[in-house]
Amino acid sequence: MIRNRIREHRARLGMKQEDLARLVGVRRETIGNLEKGKYNPSLALAWHIAEVFGVRIEDVFTVE
Repeated sequence: MIRNRIREHRARLGMKQEDLARLVGVRRETIGNLEKGKYNPSLALAWHIAEVFGVRIEDVFTVE
């Protein structure tokens, strides 16, 4: 199972789901599903999300 800290990083930056979705090229619903653990991102999407947050992929996504 892949866990993520997207919501924490968004909050740190004062970013809404819509903002992150626009920056990484997906729909807001995709970000919501990622945060809820209903969807696992592709490696490319995970990389883009981490890049937006200015952190390593491992700081956002962990495998349990």
